[in-house]
Amino acid sequence: MGHALCVCSRGTVTIDNKRYLFIHRLGEGGFSYVDLVEGLQDGRFYALKRILCHDREDRKEALHEVEMHQLVEHPNVLPLCAHAMVEKGPKHEAWLLLPFFKRGTLWQQVEALREKGTFMAEERILYIMHGICRGLQAIHSKGYAHRDLKPTNVLLDEDDQPVLMDLGSMNQALIKVTSSREALAVQDWAAQRCTISYRAPELFTVETECVIDQRTDVWSLGCVLYCMMFGEGPYDMIFQKGDSVALAVQNRLAVPHNVRYSPALERLLSSLMAVYPQERPYVADVLSQLEALQPTPTGLDTTRI
Repeated sequence: MGHALCVCSRGTVTIDNKRYLFIHRLGEGGFSYVDLVEGLQDGRFYALKRILCHDREDRKEALHEVEMHQLVEHPNVLPLCAHAMVEKGPKHEAWLLLPFFKRGTLWQQVEALREKGTFMAEERILYIMHGICRGLQAIHSKGYAHRDLKPTNVLLDEDDQPVLMDLGSMNQALIKVTSSREALAVQDWAAQRCTISYRAPELFTVETECVIDQRTDVWSLGCVLYCMMFGEGPYDMIFQKGDSVALAVQNRLAVPHNVRYSPALERLLSSLMAVYPQERPYVADVLSQLEALQPTPTGLDTTRI
């Protein structure tokens, strides 16, 4: 898990014999928090993710996240710069040093547009979707699925290229379920690790005999596309109101009538949001559709916020 890490004086830490200065807190979740740090040797900014590990199972999960970063090397998947496990009394913390993206997440971009009373241009949507799909394809090619794709887990670089992050929920793409016990285990895992308003229908009520595959990510991709088009996820409001998302996702999504986007983009959205996974395209097929809509997705002069 990397070389020993120590917390030093004046708000610095040392990872792999390199010192980093704490700048400020970027965010925090239930069992982790992220700080902006500056490398004292190279002068670059990084995001330092610190995962609280209360027991051996927590440490195993943190190591899994490290392994997933190391498994997939692709421009559209967040790389890991360094890592270490540090003891905090009887507990441990996993420290993941990651690149810092000052433009933030796709969700922050969507929110900024919504506050201005405007929506994302179709050309930009296609560009971002293309990059997300390339990242997913890289993950799927390794036999894994992301399982928690959502706008807050997509970073945007200076060229508007999306970068997938938060790889802790990644697991085997193909999950064969052969008993009610296995079905319940998968269902419970999904309830803990897959964000409810972006979770595929087949993960809410897992059948006793079935195969879950990487097209759970395609459903989530559809929710991300919807969010870019309409300023919020298709099931965000249902969740916020306390209504049943599990029930809502069993019905085919009704795409709001609009004149902003082409019928082809609406058809793509509908294909991604097919309730039955067998009816959804694989990511390679989605890429083909995107390239037909926009033959040259690279080098786009995007409109910045």
